[in-house]
Amino acid sequence: MSGTDDIKALEAELTAAVAAAGDEAALETLRVEALGKKGRISLMMRSLGQMSPEERQVMGPALNGLKDRVADAIAAKKTALEAAALDARLATERADISLPPRPEPKGALHPVTQVMEELAVIFSDMGFAVAEGPDVEDDFHNFTALNFPEGHPARDTHDTFFFKPRADGSRMLLRTHTSPVQIRTLMNQKPPIRIIAPGRVYRCDWDQTHTPMFHQVEGLVIDKEAHMGHLKGLLMDFVAAFFETDEVEARFRPHHFPFTEPSAEMDVKYERVGDAVKVGSGDKWMEILGCGMVHPNVIAACGLDPDEYQGFAWGMGVDRLAMLKYGAPDLRDYFANDVRWLSHYGFSPLLQANLATGLS
Repeated sequence: MSGTDDIKALEAELTAAVAAAGDEAALETLRVEALGKKGRISLMMRSLGQMSPEERQVMGPALNGLKDRVADAIAAKKTALEAAALDARLATERADISLPPRPEPKGALHPVTQVMEELAVIFSDMGFAVAEGPDVEDDFHNFTALNFPEGHPARDTHDTFFFKPRADGSRMLLRTHTSPVQIRTLMNQKPPIRIIAPGRVYRCDWDQTHTPMFHQVEGLVIDKEAHMGHLKGLLMDFVAAFFETDEVEARFRPHHFPFTEPSAEMDVKYERVGDAVKVGSGDKWMEILGCGMVHPNVIAACGLDPDEYQGFAWGMGVDRLAMLKYGAPDLRDYFANDVRWLSHYGFSPLLQANLATGLS
């Protein structure tokens, strides 16, 4: 039998074997036997060096053609096997979308999550971006850059969770407020800046209205023209939107914060309706947040010129806002994982907070 006859016979044999392969594993075994380093076609191609020039002119193209045709047949068979395997999976994993939904959906958004979303919706509508930062901070971002002097009570361990000292004597800590996010933003972003910074914060405290881990949201505006009037108008608009009322009567009492000057606490008039608080009516005053113009020392600590830039900031407790709006009497219940409490105070994840149809 001539060499070309051997090639034709081998091609017929391999083509039949490829067509008969029942799965990808068998096909791969066949590929190695035919085209691998020690495969039958590969061994035949090595024999070209022992042939005369006239024989190589005939056998070379014939073997290369055989190699290409067998490789194409294997590739086509592999594609067909993959398609068949996918069809088999689709047939067995089919979902009956005609089934009725669960009559009583389980699961709900925690009130803190709901309020976080409401805050993001309100301030996004005012042109603010949401900024985030690490929970573990250093002294500079948490205290020094915010104009806390050495020896300030807030640095004491009765308020702050400190880690063990490092080799250089410095100690990392769990952030006591989200203000470090403002510092990081000021140091990495050129004004104008309009951000809110929601997140978890940590302090050594535990009672009906305090927990060692709670949530804050702070806001920051830095540009060349922001003033206290802008701050007051913005916060009154926020309170009206959050409590979903047309009337907001507020007052700003002078206060002291190391990182703002002048500083103020914002009070709003309210009345109690059951366990909930109704803002916009009544004759009682309630403090709701702290605010003020950003201290020039804070602006300078972030590498900006306080003679060129100014701005304002505010901060409030997310958990407390949820208590006021939705009537939860005890802050500790927020973290008790009581399914009954979550079922009562939870919110449907399918109803997204928005200003068009209502926040809650």
